[in-house]
Amino acid sequence: MLDTLTLAQASAPAPMQTGTLHHYLVVSALLFVIGLIGFVSRRNLIIMFLCTELMFQAAGIALIAFSRFWLNHTGETFVIFVLTIAAAEAALALALVVLLFRRKESLDGAKWSEMRG
Repeated sequence: MLDTLTLAQASAPAPMQTGTLHHYLVVSALLFVIGLIGFVSRRNLIIMFLCTELMFQAAGIALIAFSRFWLNHTGETFVIFVLTIAAAEAALALALVVLLFRRKESLDGAKWSEMRG
């Protein structure tokens, strides 16, 4: 009985240490800030969509880090849904960018600020 209990404890994942959680959160925050700065400062629609994807990935890293820290799989499950939504958003964004490029031959966001004619 003692051997099976020891075996079960040995195969269970070890909780994440506080220092490594801090490192993952710092990386996640840096990625999010880079994505936010890129989204605000760029005019190209493709770059803006890529920056939103970078922000999605940063949020996913934070969720997985917290999930691993608390030994709970809820964050990892939520990341799967976020990735699914991000993939659908990327497909729609690519179709929209192709449509917009065909209409005005430019991907500059400033030219699309007014949606007339």
